[in-house]
Amino acid sequence: MSVSQSAPETGLPNQPIIDKVYFPKLAVKCVGRLVFRSQVARDVACLLDVDPDIASWSCMATTLSVGIEAHVPDFTVTTASGSTVLIDAPDRRPGVSPAAIAEAALFDNRTFRIFDVAELEHGHRLANAKDLLRYGNHRAPLGDRVRLLAALEEYGSLTVSECLTVFKETAPMAGLAALALHGYIEIELDEGPIGPETTVRRVRR
Repeated sequence: MSVSQSAPETGLPNQPIIDKVYFPKLAVKCVGRLVFRSQVARDVACLLDVDPDIASWSCMATTLSVGIEAHVPDFTVTTASGSTVLIDAPDRRPGVSPAAIAEAALFDNRTFRIFDVAELEHGHRLANAKDLLRYGNHRAPLGDRVRLLAALEEYGSLTVSECLTVFKETAPMAGLAALALHGYIEIELDEGPIGPETTVRRVRR
C-alpha cells in the first residue's frame, strides 16, 4: 500500500491516506503494516528483505523532531547487530535537509541515511528479490529443509536445478525461495536473473 499526504512534508506529519497498492504485496522482515509512500520506497523494501545484515524493518514508524519541523523516515530498520537505522528512499524530498535529519537521529542514538539509488539500479538484485518475494507467504516443510541443507553441507554448493530435485513435500520453487527469504540458504542474486544454473549455498546460522 502507498501513502499520500494532504500537505507538504513540513510541520507535523499528516495522517497517511492509503490510496494504492505497490507490488510485490508480500514481505518477510516487515514488522507492522506494509504502507509505502511510493514504488521506489517499495523497491527499497524488497532489497531490505534480502539483505542478510538486516533483521527487521517497519514502514513510517518513527517521527523525528527536526527543529520546528517533523520528519517520518520511510523505514525504521533493525540490523542483525541490534542497531537502528532510519532510511529514506532516494525519491524522498523532505522539507528539511538530510544533514538535519541525521543530526536529529543521532540525538536518539540512531543513524539516518538516504538509500543509494545506484543500489536499486545496479545489476539484477532488485528483480531477483521481487521474484523471490512472490513466495513470501510460503514455508518449507522440515523434511525438505533438512534434505536440502544436508545436500548443501555435503557438496558445498548446488545449482538451482539441482536443489529443486530435493523437494518432496512442497512446490520446489516455493520451498527454495522460502528457505532463501528466511536465511537458511543463499541464492546468487547479483550476477544475473535466477535460473537453472544459479548457485545456491548454505548459510551458517
